[in-house]
Amino acid sequence: MLKHVSSIILCIALFNCSPAPETQAPNNIADSQPVKEEYAVLFGGDKVGDLTVLRVADTLNIDYAFSNNGRGASSVEVLKLSESGKPVEWTITGKTVFGNEVDEYFKIDGNQASWKDAAGTGSTEFSEDAMYVAQNDSPYSTYIYASALLKNPNNTLPALPGGELRIDKLDTLALQAANADAPTNANIYALSGIFLDPSYIALNQDGSMLAFFSPRFTLMHTDYVNEDTKLRDLAASLNANRFDAIAKRTSNNFDKAVRINNVRIFDPITLSLTDAKSVLLDNNKIAAIDAPVLTPPADEVLIEGNGGTLIAGLYEMHGHMSDEDALLNVMAGVTSVRDMGNEKEVLEALINKIEQNIIIGPRITKSAFIEGKSPFSAATGELASTEQEALDLIDMYAARGGYHQIKIYSSIKGEWVPAMATKAKEHGMRVAGHIPAFSKVDEMMLAGYDEVTHINQLMLSWVLDREEDTRTLFRITGMQRFADLDLQSEAVQKSLDIMVNKNIAIDPTMVIHEFGLTARNGETRAGMVDYIDNMPIGIQRSAKQALLNVADEAEDTAYKAAFAKIIATLTMMHERGIFIVPGTDLGGAFELHRELELFSKIGMSNAEVLRRASYDTAEYLGYGAELGSIEVGKLADFFLVPGNPLEDLRAIKTISMVSKDGNIYFPSQVYPEFGIKPFTEIPEVRRAED
Repeated sequence: MLKHVSSIILCIALFNCSPAPETQAPNNIADSQPVKEEYAVLFGGDKVGDLTVLRVADTLNIDYAFSNNGRGASSVEVLKLSESGKPVEWTITGKTVFGNEVDEYFKIDGNQASWKDAAGTGSTEFSEDAMYVAQNDSPYSTYIYASALLKNPNNTLPALPGGELRIDKLDTLALQAANADAPTNANIYALSGIFLDPSYIALNQDGSMLAFFSPRFTLMHTDYVNEDTKLRDLAASLNANRFDAIAKRTSNNFDKAVRINNVRIFDPITLSLTDAKSVLLDNNKIAAIDAPVLTPPADEVLIEGNGGTLIAGLYEMHGHMSDEDALLNVMAGVTSVRDMGNEKEVLEALINKIEQNIIIGPRITKSAFIEGKSPFSAATGELASTEQEALDLIDMYAARGGYHQIKIYSSIKGEWVPAMATKAKEHGMRVAGHIPAFSKVDEMMLAGYDEVTHINQLMLSWVLDREEDTRTLFRITGMQRFADLDLQSEAVQKSLDIMVNKNIAIDPTMVIHEFGLTARNGETRAGMVDYIDNMPIGIQRSAKQALLNVADEAEDTAYKAAFAKIIATLTMMHERGIFIVPGTDLGGAFELHRELELFSKIGMSNAEVLRRASYDTAEYLGYGAELGSIEVGKLADFFLVPGNPLEDLRAIKTISMVSKDGNIYFPSQVYPEFGIKPFTEIPEVRRAED
């Protein structure tokens, strides 16, 4: 969520949507009289900020700020627009959600367009048909793009620095303004072309903006705030329709049994590859593992593996699932995800859609997210203001069923944790989470934690004073102190002793810490180097933007040293036998591939990394009898790569086929739906009659 929570993306006729020339385009933004517009920023229905637009003639001044979960973004934008409503000058200053400084501009000088953003600088010969798309703009920019697109006959425009913008009308929805006698018939549009998801916008009949909205986030005109839920529900429905359509187009339904032929299978027990085999599926299970066949039997469909490697489905152990995350994880070979915190209604509805094959998604293990009420509370999950409320929430989650653990968040009071842990375990639920503010990791582990969430949450206890508040961005910036940490100190060794003695696991999310501590503006971050060229232009730009603001050379050095100390700490943990689970907190999919690369830096061989991400994790969660390895009788969750990941772990990034619950997917069929260039060829499918 580095842009506006919901990003602009490729909409490829996914909703039976069509160009909207019949709809009245918005009035020309340029107006001789000053006009002020006011919007509320809402996350999960809670107001977390404001956006104000002051429009004078052809110039817009936009003030935008929000704060949620102890952090937030703010910006000031000044735009000058052409007669057709396209930016000819645009400056943006402020900070991103994690504090990275924003100092961005776009300008036209004669026939030359130039720009500067966090990814770098650029220039090109300017075409009046082109629309510049800013990197760190506010959600109001979606309205600016929409205004220009609706004035264009085909509702498309070339975009700078790359790609193409498109707008499609999806629906008309009645919205009731406060103190209005009658509802407004709002036109609902999808704007696409830069990122991976469509941006939804609601416009009045006169073309003015009513809302920018997604399933969790809305920017609402202040007169329409009471319609927040209606728009978020609509966004969820539109997303579901989109992913349902993708599933119908890209699921491969065969009328015969399926055999994956001529593959070497990764064996997590021997940590080696088998000789060439073929794997026969019986609906959603593995029916047989045989020698390769030369010709397809009459009652089978053959998918040729061409000597590639077949690997059991991977686990993402720190997800916060959405429809898009669900699908892209499966395409990346991630067939199981542990969701670490979500609105219960959103998560349960998503699981239901996956189980009914309405959308493509992984098997999801649910965590019960419980946060304390404070000025820094996360808007996700359930909030408690007293210990009893926290205990009641555990009972509520247990009654709903299927929640294997509670996840404790930063604003919970540490003194509540012993009772919460006892209650959770009465229901057979594990206990994991952040270390509550003003508490120490040893206290929480002794109070009943089974797993600590995020390596920084554990390590901060060793370097911060008790009164320093980890509910804010300080839980990220405070990691600078890791640089001078003595790993042989009494505090460090005492915590590791507790973890060993009580069999407490760690969910380190190394990849998000690598991003935060080592990514720098203008440089492609390490986790995206191997696939940046396959991504849409918006993803490519974000790959070159730092997460944090780095003030000077000393801070740069301290952050990089802090990440090195994280790797050293986890190496020590691995040597001591502490169980380390693979998770990202960045959506999984491609990010999990990088997380696994980082596992290879803490002392694991490539084979041990693959075992940890499949077999070991399935056993850890209690699914070992059905998942985690490719064996007869187990569920058919696995993926095929052309290369050998035991020699080069990066081979798992080029996946040619995935089986999830026996359903066959070819990622190269799916990726173009998101503007992603495929990584490999689609395997040959053969039948006896061919």
